[in-house]
Amino acid sequence: MEFGRVPESALNQIGFSLPAEPQFNKDVLKGKRVAHPKVYLGCAKWGRTEWIGKIYPPKTKEKDFLEHYVKHYNSIELNATHYKIYDAEGIAKWAAKAGNRDFKFCPKMYQGVTHRGRLDDKDFITTAFLEGILAFGRHLGPVFVQVSDTFSPARKEELFKYLRSLPQDLQFFLEVRHPDWFAKQPERTALFDTLKELNIGAVITDTSGRRDCAHMHLTVPKTFIRYVGNSLHPTDYTRVDEWIERMKYWLDKGLKELYFFMHMHDEAFSPELTVYMVDKLNKECGLDLKKPVFTLPPLF
Repeated sequence: MEFGRVPESALNQIGFSLPAEPQFNKDVLKGKRVAHPKVYLGCAKWGRTEWIGKIYPPKTKEKDFLEHYVKHYNSIELNATHYKIYDAEGIAKWAAKAGNRDFKFCPKMYQGVTHRGRLDDKDFITTAFLEGILAFGRHLGPVFVQVSDTFSPARKEELFKYLRSLPQDLQFFLEVRHPDWFAKQPERTALFDTLKELNIGAVITDTSGRRDCAHMHLTVPKTFIRYVGNSLHPTDYTRVDEWIERMKYWLDKGLKELYFFMHMHDEAFSPELTVYMVDKLNKECGLDLKKPVFTLPPLF
């Protein structure tokens, strides 16, 4: 992911501390840990040739990448669905690779809906997208709706109308990027209040150059975190440490579902940081998450 990328020389000058816990969240979390919270951890795509010989066996063919990916992670932030609409037959083949595992595909809404023209009159194409992803069946996780960097609060009524048209029996999460959604308090309030009303989650994006997108608001008792690391720079580890503290707090206060997706500007290094994170998350939060198993020991 290139969003929020800064030169490596600037990383030590960035304040990476997460914002204080919003008062808003107290109305969403009930204050008591649920018996069996669902925690999912994954990457954005499985098609990484850099992982051959690392977590994929040597000489693994591309058609077999997903088969190996599901052995290392329990979810995927599925960016492939942003670039084309897949039919149910194709989706079902992916779902079959997960087998009986508790594995979730979290498909990103097709760009023809979110990034091309207005959101008005997108019912037909939205329906085509949703009909395809429903073939994931029990492996379908939240649907990730991202609007473009230029989509400002000036279009908020257009956005809110579209969100109200989405089916209520699926879980959606929204990511906005235009700075005015976060810098202007009335727009910020309107966004999070509307998402809470519609039972739609707010994506939290933690990337170096756009600290405002790490907003910490929970509009449902679930969260969808997109973490963008910097190729195992020392700050990647201190940032993960702080995230573990925050996720433990949320779980202790009643968070029901947690989706955390590991991104890197160089995705070759995502598995290494995942191992570090899972070890600490399991210890601090009493979980039993799987982590990537390397053909050779991971580098730290």
